[in-house]
Amino acid sequence: MQALANPVDARKGMVIYVLSKDEVIQLLNPVKDPFLHKTLEETAGVKEVTIKEDKKHVSVKVAIGKTNTAEQMQLQQQIVGILKKNGATTVGLRFEKLPDEVIQKYQPAVEKEQEASLMGGNTNTKFIAVSSGKGGVGKSTVTVNLAIALMRLGKKVGIIDADIYGFSIPDMMGVETRPVVRNEKIYPVERMGVKVISMGFFVEDNSPIIWRGPMLGKMLNSFFKEVEWGELDYLLLDLPPGTGDIAMDVHELLPTCKEVIVTTPHPTAAFVAARAGQMAVKTNHEILGVVENMAYFESEKTGEKEYVFGRGGGKKLAEVLKTQVLGQLPLQQPYEEEDVFAPSVYQEDHPIGKEYHKIAAKVIAKIEG
Repeated sequence: MQALANPVDARKGMVIYVLSKDEVIQLLNPVKDPFLHKTLEETAGVKEVTIKEDKKHVSVKVAIGKTNTAEQMQLQQQIVGILKKNGATTVGLRFEKLPDEVIQKYQPAVEKEQEASLMGGNTNTKFIAVSSGKGGVGKSTVTVNLAIALMRLGKKVGIIDADIYGFSIPDMMGVETRPVVRNEKIYPVERMGVKVISMGFFVEDNSPIIWRGPMLGKMLNSFFKEVEWGELDYLLLDLPPGTGDIAMDVHELLPTCKEVIVTTPHPTAAFVAARAGQMAVKTNHEILGVVENMAYFESEKTGEKEYVFGRGGGKKLAEVLKTQVLGQLPLQQPYEEEDVFAPSVYQEDHPIGKEYHKIAAKVIAKIEG
């Protein structure tokens, strides 16, 4: 930045040079907005300039892309330095946010690429669809607890509750708030360290969903494109059971998606789940493995295992799909906690919480190993 001629230096007895409003604007116009990477001239970011107090104090109002940040503090130091170097004895600065239309107009190409990249294959986010052949096998419970286990292993995790007709993730996790909308972007709710978006957030009073396939597909699309996920290592999708429209949309939208298939031990449930697995195979989605839920009930009194829903379904399904059994989860409730409302989340020291830890470690090893 070039200094104007004859700057102030009272200590050396130099003639005081008085900055004019136009000169202040001229000095600040080349300064770049730290968020939009455009000059203040391009964004019309210099909003007000006032020269007062015997013409030694310069007061400026500047509009930028994002306020109250460390970048704003750095910009403040830069502006103060420029103005003092060129004649101001003291500088007063006020910041405000630019209008949304200006931010959207000058949003950096890098950020636009990041927004589009969640589905474009240029992201570090790994997608995991959790699916099943039929309802009632605990697919959503597996989704929630796998996400929590991945988070406990140090990963940044999000969940899309794509089971549009049977959304249950918010209730299972004890989510009591709704997403915030800012600048036409939806910000997911964060609960227990996991970001969540669900159709349940946009439906009043648990009303039934009567939309048809194409409309549901658009909603799913918006969960990818209009939600500000930030940086994620893993994004889990709780799919509707079966092989319907939503499952097809996911397979088309996310060619790099990997899948976890949930079943119960009953051979018939495994047979039905195989259809969901075959869809993954046909669309070149890698199957990470099978989770056998409700595998057995272990008596607290005797320690004996009772196979309430039969045996062998998970192993049989894994053989059909040429994959592995990631884990066998028994029938057991999470511990009751007075201060935490999350009815389907197993604690880290819970026996089933430990099983989910093992499952998550296997998933990470298969994807990142």
